[in-house]
Amino acid sequence: MNLTDRQSIMAGILIGLGACGFLALGGLTGAIIFAFGLIGVVLTGIPLYTGRAGVMTSIPGIIKVWWWNVVGAMAVGLVVAAIGGSLAESAYNTVAAHVAQGPWRGFLRAVGCGLVIDLSVWFYRSSKSLVPVLFGIPLFIVCGFYHSIADVVYIFGALKWDIDLLWFYPIIVIGNYVGCNVRRLLLPETNA
Repeated sequence: MNLTDRQSIMAGILIGLGACGFLALGGLTGAIIFAFGLIGVVLTGIPLYTGRAGVMTSIPGIIKVWWWNVVGAMAVGLVVAAIGGSLAESAYNTVAAHVAQGPWRGFLRAVGCGLVIDLSVWFYRSSKSLVPVLFGIPLFIVCGFYHSIADVVYIFGALKWDIDLLWFYPIIVIGNYVGCNVRRLLLPETNA
């Protein structure tokens, strides 16, 4: 396992910790606390799937970042499941609500998240200001958008498996990728 792999795991853990804050508090307060994860990612420069999918050109490279992010988020989700109580119950309710939206709405919600995260990271890289992150994370959450790495925390935190997860999770990953690439398609000169 190389440095990028380990950094990708850490990015998954950071997003997982932010997701735990959201599970614990909910609402706008939880959405603001969730920003902790992306703040850690942008300040350290470690690779996050939704922060890199709009700038990386290597599909195997982005898949590798996604995979190790999933490993980190899965670890946090399993801790949520082990803790149980209201955190695990909130994780279960979150997954159930997401899956209930169906494939098309789930995809669109994932596209929205990918777009917001890509823009937040792009604005941060351009300005070195955390303001876009502090507004971007709550924006995607209050809009009801789905983040593929945070969803791993919810899925593993719930520890309740459903056949619908077989279509749900891949659709969210693909939707995030599409959303992360809107800027690349419209403004190719901004890729960096």
